[in-house]
Amino acid sequence: MREVEQKLSIITKACEDKNGIDIKTLDIGNLTPIADYFIIVSGNSSTQAQGIANEIEDKMMEAGYERISKDGYQSGRWILLDFGDIIVHVFHKEEREYYDLERLWSEKID
Repeated sequence: MREVEQKLSIITKACEDKNGIDIKTLDIGNLTPIADYFIIVSGNSSTQAQGIANEIEDKMMEAGYERISKDGYQSGRWILLDFGDIIVHVFHKEEREYYDLERLWSEKID
C-alpha cells in the first residue's frame, strides 16, 4: 500500500471510530499544490469535532506520521489538521453546511 493510501485509511478509520458524519475524500492534487487530498468530516457538536481531531492525531502519531499544523481546535467549529499531502477538515455540522467545501472543490474537479 502506498504511503498516502495508508494515511487516508488511518484518517478515515479514526473518523469512523468517533462516529464522524459524512466522511468525504477529495482528490485535489491536480488542482492545487497545497495538498493531494482533502478529507472532510463532521461532528454533531464542537466536543465531538474535537474528539474526532484527537483520534486522527493519535492514530497518525501511532503510525509514525507527524502533523505539520493544526488550527481551529479551541472553538471546535472548523478544525484543520495538515499532514502535508493530506489536509483534514473536521467541521461542526452547521459550519460544514455553511462553508460547503465539497461543492466549492467539486466544481473545480468536474
